Order: sequence, then C-alpha cells, then structure tokens
Amino acid sequence: MELLGLRLDAKVTTMIVVSTLLILIEHYHSFTSLRAADRFLLYFIVPLILIVLFFRESPQAYGFQVGNWRLGLAVTVVAAVLLAALMGWLARTPAFSSYYAGRARSSLLALIGENALDLFSWEFLFRGFLLFGLARRFGDEAILLQAVPFAIAHLGKPELETLSTIFGGAAFGLLAYRTHSFFYPFLIHWFLQTWTIMVAARLI
Repeated sequence: MELLGLRLDAKVTTMIVVSTLLILIEHYHSFTSLRAADRFLLYFIVPLILIVLFFRESPQAYGFQVGNWRLGLAVTVVAAVLLAALMGWLARTPAFSSYYAGRARSSLLALIGENALDLFSWEFLFRGFLLFGLARRFGDEAILLQAVPFAIAHLGKPELETLSTIFGGAAFGLLAYRTHSFFYPFLIHWFLQTWTIMVAARLI
C-alpha cells in the first residue's frame, strides 16, 4: 500500500490505526452500562470482524487457540502462585486499595464473570490481534511493541502498576508468543485482577 509516497504494509497499518482508535474510543465513550461489555465489543468483536471479514484469515493465526498448553498451564500456575503474594501485599497499600476496593461487585460470581469478559477482550486485543499481527512484520520486536499501547492504556491506574506494565505486558507477550495463544496471559491476568480486588475490598 502506498500513501503519500510511503510504502506501508496494509494489514500492519490497519491494525495500528484501528487498535489505537479502539483504545481512545473506549476511554471517551460508553455504549452499555457495563464497561466490560464495551471492551468486549471494541477489543474483541471489532478485531475479530476485521480478521475474518477483511483480512480473510483464521482467528487461530492471531492466538485464538490452545497452542502449547503444557508450557502455557505450567507458566500460568507458577505465575499465579508467585504473583498472588505480591499483589496481595500491594492490594493493601493506600494507592491500590483506594483504586480496586471500589471495583468489587455484589457477588463473587459477578466479579469473576465481569473480569473474565473484560480481560478476555483486553488480552485478545494486545496479546492476540496486535502481537501476532505485528510479529509478521517486526518479528520478536512485536513482543515489546504491543506492550507500549498496553502500558499507555493503564494511565489512571495506580502509578506503580502503570510503570510496571511495560514489563508485565512484554512478559505476557512473550508467553503468548511462545505458546501461540493469548489464553494463558488471559488466565493469569484474570486471576490477578480478581485476587487484587478481593484483597483490596477485604473480601478474603
């Protein structure tokens, strides 16, 4: 694709522009009464439509598969155990407690379900759509590239969490890249956010 005399990869250009717009639209607008539902629409449904109808590709090419489940589950379990202690401690600090305690729901089931919908969509956008799409053009550097918008999307959260997301996002990206699946970063992210909210809200 040529634009203003520049030779651009059509798919990569589309992914970068669309994903950026989706993040900005989600920040400024609400389409439902549930933010997780908004993210499901913007971060999952829109990229999925783009992949299937416009790119004419299988979602599997973007990490929508089980992949290397042995490696994925092993890393998921180890990461959950190790990070649970750290997040349990951070959740009791003033910055994290004030932010996450208000995100508790009326029931544990509602909290688990809402976080699942939210983070499944979140991980598909960054560790699926962007990671595997960018990897075709940039190779291993895609692991870091997808972590940049991921970190920026955390603005407004506790400072320590936001600063750490460039590293956490890269780690999630590496896991997805090695397992060829965004499912395992999703499982870790889902557990950690739910756990953090529960501790911050003194539900456990």
